[in-house]
Formats: sequence, C-alpha cells, structure tokens
Amino acid sequence: MKIKVTLTNGKVKEYEAGTTLAQIARDENPDLARMVLAAQINNNQVVDLSYPLEQDTKVRFLTFEDEEGKQIFRHSAAHVLAQAVKRLYPQTKLAIGPSIKDGFYYDFDAPQRFTPEELEKIEQEIKNIIKDDLSFTRTALAREEALVKFGKAKEDYKVELINDLINTPTVSLYTQGEFTDLCAGPHIPSTRNLGAIKLTGVAGAYWRGDEKNKMLQRIYGTAFASQTQLEEYLFRQEEAKRRDHRRLGVELDLFSFQEEGPGFPFFHPAGMVLYNQLVQFWREEHKKQGYQEIKTPLILSQELWEQSGHWEHYRENMYFTKVDEKDFAVKPMNCPGSMLVYRSRLHSYRDLPVRMAELGLVHRHELSGVLHGLMRLRCFTQDDAHIYMLPDQVKEEIIGVINMVEQFYQAFGFKYQVELSTKPEKAMGTDEIWEMATRALQGALQAKDMDYKLNVGDGAFYGPKIDFHLEDCLGRTWQCGTIQLDFLMPENFNLFYIGEDGQKHRPVMIHRVVFGSIERFIGILIEHYAGNLPVWLAPVQVKVLPIADRHVAYAKEVTANLEKEQIRAELDTRREKINYKIRDAQLRKIPYMLVIGDKEVANNTVALRHHLQGDQGPVPLEPLVQMIKQKIETKALG
Repeated sequence: MKIKVTLTNGKVKEYEAGTTLAQIARDENPDLARMVLAAQINNNQVVDLSYPLEQDTKVRFLTFEDEEGKQIFRHSAAHVLAQAVKRLYPQTKLAIGPSIKDGFYYDFDAPQRFTPEELEKIEQEIKNIIKDDLSFTRTALAREEALVKFGKAKEDYKVELINDLINTPTVSLYTQGEFTDLCAGPHIPSTRNLGAIKLTGVAGAYWRGDEKNKMLQRIYGTAFASQTQLEEYLFRQEEAKRRDHRRLGVELDLFSFQEEGPGFPFFHPAGMVLYNQLVQFWREEHKKQGYQEIKTPLILSQELWEQSGHWEHYRENMYFTKVDEKDFAVKPMNCPGSMLVYRSRLHSYRDLPVRMAELGLVHRHELSGVLHGLMRLRCFTQDDAHIYMLPDQVKEEIIGVINMVEQFYQAFGFKYQVELSTKPEKAMGTDEIWEMATRALQGALQAKDMDYKLNVGDGAFYGPKIDFHLEDCLGRTWQCGTIQLDFLMPENFNLFYIGEDGQKHRPVMIHRVVFGSIERFIGILIEHYAGNLPVWLAPVQVKVLPIADRHVAYAKEVTANLEKEQIRAELDTRREKINYKIRDAQLRKIPYMLVIGDKEVANNTVALRHHLQGDQGPVPLEPLVQMIKQKIETKALG
C-alpha cells in the first residue's frame, strides 16, 4: 500500500507503508539525514526515526537547532550518563533523568559519593559509549512483565514508577548496548549522534521532590552537537559566575543576606541609592501616564484572602499571624488592597480608566532550596498597578501598558521576548470568561504586531496573562513584566461603576508589573552590566582623588561643585598612594575618577579617568560637569 508523506518544504512524496522516518530522511537529503535526530508527525507527536509510517503523514524532521531536538538530544545524553554510572558502579539504583534547560540530569541512589574525581571517570566512560556507536532501540513490554524485569534488577525506583502507571497496559523501554531504561522516549538514533558532553556538578535531590523521601545524588550535565558549541556554552557559564550579582553585591557593598533572615535581603547605603533611582524613574514615568500612587497595608484579614481566592489557590505560599485573636495573613500580592481602595468611593463611567500604582512589599513562603540571591526571595517590592476600566477600553489600556513596558526596557538596553499564558487547570471562572479575556490579550498583541509564544495552561488562577522575558548580554532570559486581564476579581469584590444609564456595571481589571520585583530587577541589572552600572544608576558617580595633602583644598572645591550640580561625588582624603586610591575606585566600579595633583591645581583642571576606558588626560572641570550631567539626565547607557 502506498502512503503520502508531506514534508515541511511542501514536497509530497509516495512511499510504501511501513517505511521508516530514517529512510525518508535519507531519501530526501543524505546530508540532512546525518543531522536529523527525530521527527514530529502530524504537527504534534514526536517520534524516533525508526518509527514506521502506515498512513498519510505530515513530517517535520528535528535537528539540534530545534528546541524539541535539543530536548531529545539531552535526554538521550542522560541515558548515556546512567549507562556509564551502571558500568562503573553496578550497585547504583536508577531514579529519573530528564532534559532541562541547557542540559540534563540523572538521579542516583548510590552507595558511594560522586566526587569530582568520580565525575571525571564517568565522563570518560560516556566518551567510550559514544565511540561504541550504540543504537537506541525501543521495545514495548506488558506492565506486569516490566515489573518483573526491574524487580529482578532491584531497580526499586523504576518499580515504583511502573506501579503508578495503573491505566497503562504496556510500558516503553529503551536499550543501548547492555543498558535498558524505562522511558517514553523518543531518543536519537545512536550514541554517536552525541557530539560533546560535559558533566557539570552534583547536588542532593529528594526522590520525587518530597523531603520525606530519601535524598539521592543528582549528577548534572550539558550536551551540544559540537565541541565548539560546548566550549562557547562553558565560556558563558564562566562569564555568568564572574557577573554573579550575589558576589558583586558584596564586593560593591550593595546588599547582604544574614542568617537571621534567610531569603530577606538587607540593602546597604549604596544599594539604597540604586534602589531609589529605580523607584524615582518608576514614579516619574507613571505620573506621566496618568497613574495615581497608593499604599496598602502589609497585613490583612483572612476573610479578605478567602474572598480574593488566594486562600484556596495560594495559601501554601503565605505567612500568617493573629491580631486580637483574629486570623490575618501577610500579603503575597497587592491586588486585594487595591480593590478595597477602588471600592472606598463611588465611580462613574466618566472616571474610568482608573490607574492605581503601588510599590508594595509582598511576602511569599519559598522553600529554602529555591532561594537565589535577589532573584528568588521571600519578600520583595512589586511595582504593581491595577487598572479599572470599561469593557470597550480593554484593548487600548493593554496596548498602553505594552508601550510602557517597551519604554522601560529600552531605557536599560534590554531586548525581550513575549509569552501569552492561558487558563491553568486550577482556575476561577468559566471557560467563556477565560476565552473572552484571552482573545482581548491576543487582540492587543496583534494590534502591536508582536511575535509571542503561547503557553497553554500557564495563566494566573484568575486570568490569562502576557509575560515579558528580558534577554541579558549573555542571552539568558528573565521573566519580569506581566499583564494579567481579570474579569473575576471585580465580581468577587463587588466592584462597580455607575454607567451612562445610571445603573451599576462591573469594571474590567488589569493587574500589571513592569520591573516585576525591584530587588530582582537590581540583580538582573548587576549581572547584565557586570556591576558597571550606567552613570545615572551608579551609587557613587564620581570619585575625587587628591594625590597629596596639599591638593585636598582644591579637591574639596571640585567635590562641592559636583555636589552642587546634584552629582553623587566622594572625596578620598586617605593618606594612601594614588595608585591604591585608583585601584580601590576601580574595584568599586565608580564611573569617573578625578585625579588632582600640582598641574591640576595650577591649571584649574582635573585628570580624568573613566572606569572602563582608562586615562582620559587633563580636562577643565566645567565642561566635564556638564557632560556628566547630560549623561545622567538622558539616562545614557554608556
């Protein structure tokens, strides 16, 4: 029987039923076939190249350049890691080994500890397995037979996984050489397809993420199609370590973390300057866009959180207390307080839209294992805003928020990606309301002609959302801004406005943030700029460095002139050698250093040094002050 195969380039070819995808790839392009790892058929199912086609099929071949191809490639690398460990340490029991962003891991229950020396042995064995060119072969086994197979092998974790597959009569196994693992697949054709693998570390991990279960050893690794790609990735990782905001935050004396408050940052004076510059910028831009700033309480009654739905959907992430023997909760979000402010007075349709902005401190109970500097905290300041509007204002207001987000991110030199997330499994409201809200967000994105990725089922529990992911100088992405459209909270809180007909009507509500979390945004900025902040954000913008005591009087005049022009300047009068003072200012990444000696005093000039560009020679003070002021006022990035 003949079948028709439609390829992504539009070609339609006929083949005998039972022809494998590998044969079709070779027929289409032998050079491409060497790079193909798997295939997607009929726009949804991803399968091995050994998969035989029995009916008319649309085929999209996957290489390492495709995201699905990367995941399959790295999942196959995880199987090879497990095979290497079993060869070297046969008593080890296997848990799970998925692909993750930029790599993979496998969890092991092993009698020995995996030291760096052990990882080197395992990595060498992985190279041997790749060299052996072992094919990945899929077999289907009856569930009961699989239980017997893995039971005899004393693979307790695999037995537990199979036992969970109650409604699955057959399970899928993959074999390469002597090694067989429980896996749904798909996988690459052979171990030789694995270009370059590097094991990157070991960590503890509870079985199934439950701290009541046994702690396993998790070996992390990464895999790329070529050694060059791997080396580029490892270079980026080293660069990320150099830029780590946790280290730079300490070196620049911006913030710290203390044992007395895990997950709660302590901002130092220099860090508060940076924090306040961001807040000032935020306030100025929101005032221009017609936002009114509010402030709501940190602690509110349990009844409020029950009314908002947070009690049902978010309780495990909240902190609680009692006031006058009544139950209260520390706010994890600002929206209920904003709605109480809206409800405190009567609104006409003429008042709408009402834009309320709040720099609200929120607290969320995060597990200690996921805390990560300023990027993942237990308390942080959300630059929240809630917009209450008429139904026919929705599209215009969403576009207005998108424009503001674009303006903010461009001010810091960030590129960004956009994602649209739809109704999650656990959500409030009907499908009809969700569909209406989702269409409104899509319409705004289309009106802006913006490319976006669709995340099915990843919305907030009260509404769909648009997320903005910043891309830093290393190509990493960080989720910051978000726009959430909400038809449900106004109903829960009985919000209304008086319409043109004199009757009560429900407003539509937008929840949105731009920075996301000011603390997290600071962490991103530090890493993006490697601590070399633009002059308008730098805690100290100019360091004045007299060479000797006889130069101090003139240096004080220079410093006073800078401060008069609202430039943040420091005078270093320590009796240290000038090279020491310069080096200290360099380590603190202060943008401008003004060295003052005999010539500068005599000529009424300063010797200018730029933190990144080095010695700039003697310059008159007044033009220099005006240049620095212009950079500050225009928020120049360089």
